[in-house]
Amino acid sequence: MAVYDYDVVVIGSGPAGEGAAMNAAKHGRRVAIIEEQEAVGGNCTHKGTIPSKALRHSVKQIIEFNTNPMFRDIGEPRWFSFSKVLNRAEKVMANQVMLRTNFYARNRVDVYFGSAQFKDQNTVLVKGTAKGDEELRAKNIVIATGSRPYCPPDIDFNHPRIYNSDTILKLSHTPRTMIIYGAGVIACEYASIFSGLGVKVDLIDTRDRLLSFLDGEISDALSYHLRNTSVKIRHNEEYDSVIGDGHGVIMNLKSGKRIRADSFLWCNGRTGNTDKLNIEAAGLEANNRGQLEIDDHYRTKVESIYAVGDVIGWPSLASAALDQGRSAAADLVGADNFRYINEVPTGIYTIPEISSIGKTEEELTKECIPYEVGQAFFKDTARAQISSQPVGMLKILFHRETLAILGIHCFGDQASEIVHIGQAIMRQEGKANTLEYFVNTTFNYPTMAEAYRVAAIAGLNRISNL
Repeated sequence: MAVYDYDVVVIGSGPAGEGAAMNAAKHGRRVAIIEEQEAVGGNCTHKGTIPSKALRHSVKQIIEFNTNPMFRDIGEPRWFSFSKVLNRAEKVMANQVMLRTNFYARNRVDVYFGSAQFKDQNTVLVKGTAKGDEELRAKNIVIATGSRPYCPPDIDFNHPRIYNSDTILKLSHTPRTMIIYGAGVIACEYASIFSGLGVKVDLIDTRDRLLSFLDGEISDALSYHLRNTSVKIRHNEEYDSVIGDGHGVIMNLKSGKRIRADSFLWCNGRTGNTDKLNIEAAGLEANNRGQLEIDDHYRTKVESIYAVGDVIGWPSLASAALDQGRSAAADLVGADNFRYINEVPTGIYTIPEISSIGKTEEELTKECIPYEVGQAFFKDTARAQISSQPVGMLKILFHRETLAILGIHCFGDQASEIVHIGQAIMRQEGKANTLEYFVNTTFNYPTMAEAYRVAAIAGLNRISNL
């Protein structure tokens, strides 16, 4: 068995692992990265963020073609199969793999394809590589193994019509009806995708409203637009049994309801990928969700081992994972630009999409903070009218007295891009964080960013007579 020595070994090549490996390499460390799949990129590239967002983009284009009157001069509405739009997503995934493979080559990071197991806190055994089993030793090890869908044992996920959010990418046909259980971010995104392809979706929510962490007005808007695309939302429901047969799937709910559909998609919870790592040999243990506990520098209880990304839980976003990986590497090399990631914009790629940062109205009300609201509706902006994307709004929450921005909430086309303008101002210290910036700054016209000026003026008008 070959044995190799490194400064840093990173387990997992998703955004968190890539961020850690690249930053450590940039600081002159000898780095190795281990990936269990056949290509780099992790679940983000192969099973999660990239394929689902590429699917969503294709479906959004199909919807626009089939609903925009201008395209009627070209031809009649078209129907596209799931496998056809998935083919486009696979091309994007291949491009991402090529890009990331070049990153590692250019930065001289050694990549090992195989499954990782700890031998001790400074040694990792890589099983099943092209050269057989290999042993890597390092001063520091970063665990960035991500997560996978939680699959309850009483549901037969081997049935050809029962899927989770990973295996749905193997769906080879387009069902007429679908049950999606669990109404979190992933579930809502797939509800948008499949309803956009003409599939009748039953979305089963175990809570009393969709995405309860969002501002209430934004959550209500999402519910309305999902229902407007024939998604049937059922709140406060829990499954009793899920039974697949030769014709489809029957779900029995504890409330006594029974639903039949052609296919079933489980999107309710995720589990950290730690069960195959033999972490006990390194002196670590995971919680009941397979996640590792870390301190405010991403260190586990074993000083030489760090953990980043979905394997530590919140916020379970690719954007945060990349920064967590970079910060863990900054800490282990002793760089002075470490930061703990505790403020992350939410990006939800439903149709239309959602993005937010900061406090919600409900949180500000509970905390008795004197706030006011400035709103801009996309239907009133020239750019949205030009692009035929009038659905949506920008909502700025600001302090009534200091005018400091407390929260930005956006629903509609390009929401995940628009939110960053408000985020940049919120991040300014002291009096530089002010609603007046949007009034005293000239924005290009017509743009979606202009919504900030409209919302700011509306907000200042609301407090002008107080």
